[in-house]
Amino acid sequence: MPQQATEINITGMEKRKIGISIGDINGIGLEVILKTVVNKKILDYCIPVIYGSSKVVSYHKNIVSIDFPFYATRDAQHLQNDKVNIVNCWNDNVNITLGKPTETGGAYALKALEAAVKDLKYGLIDALVTAPINKHAMRMADFPFAGHTEYLAQELGEGKESLMLMVSSSLKVGLVTNHLPVREVAAAITEERVWQKIKILHETLRVDFGLERPVIAVLGLNPHAGDEGVIGYEEIDCIRPAILAAKEAGMLVMGPFPADGLFGSGQYKKFDAVLAMYHDQGLVPFKALSFGSGVNFTAGLGYVRTSPDHGTAYDIAGQNAADPASFREALFLALDVARNRKEYIEAHANPMHRKEKAREDENAGAQDFVEEDRGR
Repeated sequence: MPQQATEINITGMEKRKIGISIGDINGIGLEVILKTVVNKKILDYCIPVIYGSSKVVSYHKNIVSIDFPFYATRDAQHLQNDKVNIVNCWNDNVNITLGKPTETGGAYALKALEAAVKDLKYGLIDALVTAPINKHAMRMADFPFAGHTEYLAQELGEGKESLMLMVSSSLKVGLVTNHLPVREVAAAITEERVWQKIKILHETLRVDFGLERPVIAVLGLNPHAGDEGVIGYEEIDCIRPAILAAKEAGMLVMGPFPADGLFGSGQYKKFDAVLAMYHDQGLVPFKALSFGSGVNFTAGLGYVRTSPDHGTAYDIAGQNAADPASFREALFLALDVARNRKEYIEAHANPMHRKEKAREDENAGAQDFVEEDRGR
């Protein structure tokens, strides 16, 4: 059954540095960021590190009438643990045009993103939450990628496949193809590609979400999942063989299912995750069921990256009308995944290393006792 969301227990928990790229300065990104970090309890959970410009942040603070202490710095090596940190990625005076895609908006969104990704690589932050970008604005700024997912796969993927995974408390939907024109989808559905995405989904459910034996549903590409070849052969030639390979590898993977039937009947609730073949096949039902509380998570990377499930929402930019719920969920999911990965690695570490670590802890405890006894 799908894993339900749980509250974070902060007792004794290490505060992690969560990088936040501001996204498009003409959209609602900074509004939802500010509405999230203004809650002082956030500082109990993490050290927020906003990548952008304190000038731009101040501009948006005035719009939403929010005030909170923040610390401006030129790099993430010098942060304040009890404040919202802003890494100034530029000193320019930027022309903000609320509600419109502009080359300037795309260019400075890219500056913030590049700086945050660089620090994530260097380990200066523990996870990255990306505020929304506008694809047209990014293209005007010579950003050659369809979106965050494709860019991060190149920068952080180390040559490995990644998986776009939409996450809510009751549903997880992964995609075999991401931002691809519909006319190109069928040719992109191959047995190898489906198999790779199944493996990534299975691994992330185990490592990042703590599900030791996840159950996965795989959708077909065609209406009625092809109807045994009557409406297409991709299910027979590509999808079903990948599912059989997964079963032979010991995974609990089922399908291919017709998308309308699986979601319309509520059968998706019986699975920990669903693997869709293309963008709208997965995101339409996901957003219909979870919009406003869903999170976009890039699985398969050696780094943690999340994002809210909405876009720049130009139509309400500057109106103080944006709901920060999805961004807040994205921040908490980044924290959860970072913690779960660490716990998984520790739990599955080499037994000899675990014994050595336990012996070191035991010796350290004995030494502390000796020192304490001497001081009496």
